Amino acid sequence: MEGEMKNFVFVWTTVLASLLFCRKISKVIAPGTTRLLAFIPVFCIFFYLPLLLTAVHLAGTTSFFITWLANFKLLLYAFDKGPLYSKPPLPLSKFILTACVPIKISDKSQSKKISTQVNGKSNPEASESEKPDKSQANGHRSEIGAGGDSKKGKKSPINYPIKFVVFVLLLKIYEYGDQLHPLMKMALFCVHIYVVLDVGLAMVAYLARAIVGFELEPQFDEPYLATSLQDFWGKRWNLMVTGILHPTVYLPVRSIFGRFLSRDLASLPAVTATFIVSGLMHELIFYYLGRLKPTWEVTWFFVIHGVLVSVELVVKRAVGGRFRLPAVVSGPLALGVVMATSFWLFFPPFLRCETELRSCKEFVAFMELVVRGRFVGPNDVSCPYY
Repeated sequence: MEGEMKNFVFVWTTVLASLLFCRKISKVIAPGTTRLLAFIPVFCIFFYLPLLLTAVHLAGTTSFFITWLANFKLLLYAFDKGPLYSKPPLPLSKFILTACVPIKISDKSQSKKISTQVNGKSNPEASESEKPDKSQANGHRSEIGAGGDSKKGKKSPINYPIKFVVFVLLLKIYEYGDQLHPLMKMALFCVHIYVVLDVGLAMVAYLARAIVGFELEPQFDEPYLATSLQDFWGKRWNLMVTGILHPTVYLPVRSIFGRFLSRDLASLPAVTATFIVSGLMHELIFYYLGRLKPTWEVTWFFVIHGVLVSVELVVKRAVGGRFRLPAVVSGPLALGVVMATSFWLFFPPFLRCETELRSCKEFVAFMELVVRGRFVGPNDVSCPYY
């Protein structure tokens, strides 16, 4: 455990140094291919660093934060695009936080800052002129996310306490894991992953909000209320990933195919390519977690959903709004497809890594450190739920 923490400190010290390098080099190299080439050593470092960590929580979060999100943000930044690019440039603290944690400053807080800080006076006109087009660059209105209106207002004060209670109940249920049907255990694991990600990323956003001082966009928007696969993946599940894949994969692929296809047809290969890239990145993260030879099941999971979302788009355009399944029917149907394909392709490689057992042992070891002040390796403790 002590050695793992030393590696963790080294990894994130290297991340900070790499981001400072990118920040400095962007001031002397113009945006474009040359700056992108200068960033390549950083990309390689960010792919390598998670290999220095073996703990599920540390390797999983680090690989997601830097190998996926930070690399993709830097890719955009090389061309003066994406959340790291701003005029005037972001302060160093905001640049680092935006680069290496899953947050995105909301358009509302950006425009509020512009309207109140231009020459120290209120300037509503500047606010309106500086607002980004929501159908552009960082894209919340992509083809993937055009399936319905998702209102991302403030959540109820009891939202997260309820999810915390659900998490505690899940831990209690796990004590009877040997009496549960495998499908039931997988269903509970679906809930477990959502609750942990939602609450965990909300905590990260809260800490970033306290440091940065801006309102931040939510990471999830109650995915269990999705009315279609398009709505689920584009507007409700892990919105940070959707927001970064849109400008880095979806828009370039649509632009390429748009040279010889109509805009509507060009969006179909763009959607599929977006899901393929997401699948490959998940495959890589699973490798960091378990160091097992890839089976490509996770990639196929996202390929299938890319095809299904494309089919949804074609059907919706064909009927032209003349027919739509009631939400009470389409919602459970979409969630059923997500869960069924998860049982089939997503969870098996996840469980082969013994992720749930290892994460439980790590939690016990962490509590030993917090309560008793002593470092204990995860392999030296037992998990009460397995």
